[in-house]
Amino acid sequence: MTMKYTQDHEWVQLEDHEAAVVGITLHAQDALGDVVFVDLPEVGKSYAKGEVAGVVESVKAAADVYMPIAGEVTEVNEALRADPSLANSDPLGNGWFFKILIKDMAQFDVLMDEPDYARFAKDN
Repeated sequence: MTMKYTQDHEWVQLEDHEAAVVGITLHAQDALGDVVFVDLPEVGKSYAKGEVAGVVESVKAAADVYMPIAGEVTEVNEALRADPSLANSDPLGNGWFFKILIKDMAQFDVLMDEPDYARFAKDN
């Protein structure tokens, strides 16, 4: 499965040609510290690319979670809502935030791949 990254430190992993999973990166959770609360988007709501879709709060700070590509939220991670520490312990797996139905695949195609994101995160 293809995973891409945003400059806002979200990841997007394709599940198929129309669906994707979204979460925060290792870099983001490292910067935030211990995550204590997540505000997840509403299932069925559509968001534009770059729109705030949620919030993650840690002992250090709160940060917005942005919609990496335009889409409709099809599912949220209730396990994450119940145990926000999953964003720290498994941010690229069980700590996913929400799933979307992609509206514009071209937006996914222009996101950073892993090597590009690693270089970006090192400098930011």
